[in-house]
Amino acid sequence: MEAAQFAATQHGPDLPEFSLQLSSTRRGARLARRLAVQQLDDWGIPYGSDASETAALLVAELASNVVRHCGNIGRDFRLRLTWEAGAGADTLRVEVSDACADRPLPQQTRPEQDGTDPPAESGYGLLILDALADRWGVRQRDAIVKTVWAEFSLPLSVAESG
Repeated sequence: MEAAQFAATQHGPDLPEFSLQLSSTRRGARLARRLAVQQLDDWGIPYGSDASETAALLVAELASNVVRHCGNIGRDFRLRLTWEAGAGADTLRVEVSDACADRPLPQQTRPEQDGTDPPAESGYGLLILDALADRWGVRQRDAIVKTVWAEFSLPLSVAESG
């Protein structure tokens, strides 16, 4: 699937949701990041703001993991963004769902942990999630389909403008 399928909706009372399906290719991952940032800007999270950059990095890492681990089986992935209103702070949730049985496992150290190898160019995705997200996890829908999600609190100034 080369074109993205879009669905920007209101889910529940004043809860913005954005969902799109993309091909598990490098182009699909790049589109996921660009379209997510554009959607956030439409919701009032300015392009280039800390919240926008954090979301862009989370989308990029989650989408590139799908491409790296599932792209060879020719299945699409779904990106979903939700802005959840909270009592203390609003939360942005980034989800990427795919039909690949591989399940990410938490990684405690960098890929070159023993110090003898040169720094790796990949393998930092889950460490980036740990660093940027307040929470993240994996939800298994069935034997194959899973969703990897990450959440972070939006700054009060962003939450008030949205």
